[in-house]
Amino acid sequence: MALNQQQQQRTSALTKIVLNNLQHQHDWTNLHPHTQLNLPRALLYGLPPKRLYVHPDEQVEIIRAEKELGGDGRVPQEAELEWVLPLHLSEKWSPAQFAGVFDAIEPRPPGSGEITKAEEERAPWLAYKGSRRGKRVLLATVQDDSTVTYYWMHDGLVKPRQN
Repeated sequence: MALNQQQQQRTSALTKIVLNNLQHQHDWTNLHPHTQLNLPRALLYGLPPKRLYVHPDEQVEIIRAEKELGGDGRVPQEAELEWVLPLHLSEKWSPAQFAGVFDAIEPRPPGSGEITKAEEERAPWLAYKGSRRGKRVLLATVQDDSTVTYYWMHDGLVKPRQN
């Protein structure tokens, strides 16, 4: 069996483990593999049951908007489609390999819908789901016992979140 074919089988198995974990342990829906010729491996994208990430500047905009609403006014925080990159713990990826993934993807996975400029002007926090959304992937690191650990990875620098 050729080395390339062995690698494809391993990455396919990793993808299945992560897909199964997201579906059955974390209740993700609309999970799809995303394969492109210029990617080192298939990525997944799907919809988590709740919102996983809020950009620090978006957090400020949401707090400001909720203050203007007064009382119990809340800005809804719907879940967003997210990219997922399956990796094995023993793999050693270089910054260039991660950069290749970020170069190959859009900030929002397919089927995310569009946020218009008018919506962003009316509700500034929506810009972080639209034009200001940076590229990010959820790294799904699989261990030998099939335990999956998740980490966020962003393209570029992101300032820390305020607590």
